[in-house]
Amino acid sequence: MSCPLPTLVASPTCPVPFAGGPQLTNVCSASAGTLFLTILNSLLVANPEIGDPCGRVKPIAVPDSSYDFIVVGSGAGGSVVAGRLSEISNWKVLLLEAGPDEPAGAEIPSNLQLYLNGQLDWKYKTSNESYACLSTDGKCVWPRGKNAGGTTLHHGMAYHRGHPKDYQKWVEKGAIGWAWEDVFPYYLKSENNTEIGRVSASLHATGGPMNVERLPYQPPFTNNILEAAKEAGYGTIEDLAGEIPTGFTVAQTISQKGVRRTTFDSFVKSVAHRKNLHVALNALVTKVTTAGKQATGVEFLMNGKKYRVRAKKEVILSAGTINSPQLLLLSGIGPKENLKQNKIPVVVDLPGVGENLHNHQSYGLDFTVDEDYYPLFNQTNAELYLKNQTGPFAATGLAQVTGMIASNLTTPDDPDIQIFFAGYQAVCAPKLDIPDLASGGPKMSVRFSSVNVQPTSRGRITLNSNNPLDPPVIWSNDIATDHDLSVIIQGLHAITKLSQTPTMQKIGLKLKNVTVPQCADRTYLTDDYWKCAVRYDSRPENHQTGSCKMGPASDPMAVVDLRLKVNGVKGLRVADASVLPQVVSGNPVASYNMVGERAADFIKEDWGIVV
Repeated sequence: MSCPLPTLVASPTCPVPFAGGPQLTNVCSASAGTLFLTILNSLLVANPEIGDPCGRVKPIAVPDSSYDFIVVGSGAGGSVVAGRLSEISNWKVLLLEAGPDEPAGAEIPSNLQLYLNGQLDWKYKTSNESYACLSTDGKCVWPRGKNAGGTTLHHGMAYHRGHPKDYQKWVEKGAIGWAWEDVFPYYLKSENNTEIGRVSASLHATGGPMNVERLPYQPPFTNNILEAAKEAGYGTIEDLAGEIPTGFTVAQTISQKGVRRTTFDSFVKSVAHRKNLHVALNALVTKVTTAGKQATGVEFLMNGKKYRVRAKKEVILSAGTINSPQLLLLSGIGPKENLKQNKIPVVVDLPGVGENLHNHQSYGLDFTVDEDYYPLFNQTNAELYLKNQTGPFAATGLAQVTGMIASNLTTPDDPDIQIFFAGYQAVCAPKLDIPDLASGGPKMSVRFSSVNVQPTSRGRITLNSNNPLDPPVIWSNDIATDHDLSVIIQGLHAITKLSQTPTMQKIGLKLKNVTVPQCADRTYLTDDYWKCAVRYDSRPENHQTGSCKMGPASDPMAVVDLRLKVNGVKGLRVADASVLPQVVSGNPVASYNMVGERAADFIKEDWGIVV
């Protein structure tokens, strides 16, 4: 691994390609070979299909004094809003992002999660947990992307929408106008699906800015999982977003020809030539300014300077489930008790801000395969990827494989268990502490995880102080209900069933006998043991949702109305994961994109534009 890549020559087409952000040498252990990592990073930066040196957004150095619309956050919701609003040529739009641009190495699908726990991560942790993460003193790690594209730069890219019953539940909670038939057109609006034919043309679309397709490589173990799913009676499906909601499949991803496509890449970079769209990177918003109960603009820090910019029409918060409620609170919008406690003048007493916080919850089992360990992060695979974006680098290992099943607490058309997989990932040994990326021999290892995708537990976000640089207090209250614990355990039984199928036994799949020390007094692998182990070694997913939920005027805990306007404040909306009353049953990023699409149309309609 210490050799250069002699067969490949960099061909930068731009005189000054973007090379910022963490390099591979910053995130990979030196065991991979410093020279190898340095050369590989340089070739990635210069490659027009991966680093895209000519397609980068040129951020503004100094903002104008005012814009028609100011969008805070460039993640799954904000990039959609900003890109769509800039379609109106006489509207001037400012998109503010607290982090830097995307580093080229993060565009490699196999590098999912590699750039977390560093400068591209908010590095949030929950606290005071009583039912989850007990092995780490009740503190759960909640990584969130702090960069262009937000967490869409770090996740597994799976394209899922949940299923129609998810949206029926939204309506039952008061979100009238957000039923499946209402939101479905907005999924199609975003999508450019390259696999129409294998997936149904009636459920997918082409022509949208967001490319959707399967990754070009699947590890051979993928076939073992799909065969085992058939043997166990769970079945297989062609499309995670298809008509049949249960079964195992290789998910489509938000990617293009073996390269990650973040929401920023899809909705902003492609239209960055528009003169009415300004993008500010490394711009941390500290407050929404108000005059009475009217939002007037924002204050933010950029490159060591403080700026105050006016919004002539609206401010749209798309900073995510943690940062959007934090910003509302810092701006005097939220529960008056928490505001007064932190000496923040109350603009609007809005008790629901920060409430209804929830997340998918999981627990994983590690297995070994009767196969000697071999690293997939090697020069041969690197050369293949640089040449044509195929091979193990062009995939997320087993993370692209998933299954949806129903517990005994629901019905088959409303599955509440998702089975995730990990392993065979072509990633370097990380320099930073990222447990999910642990690797090594002597045998190849894989992880099967049981995920509760319909959590009933709810937590909250509050301020720790009035200092905008101080992280908020996050209490997830994960796995607080017997329902949530039962769903995870039922998923573990499904995993055990999969592991005992003829296919898995044939390849020598064996459970690693790792006992949680605090649960050693319980009989291993029984439900009594799982009830203890899940609470100690629980793993929160990165699907945080709901802290600024939408709802009708009759709901005192609703933060935004059904058109995403903040209750009691004019000229202010929220458009991100935080507005969902309940997270969808599956990988949720596409639902956040959908919220951005709807928000943009609501805004256009409210300002007289026919959509």
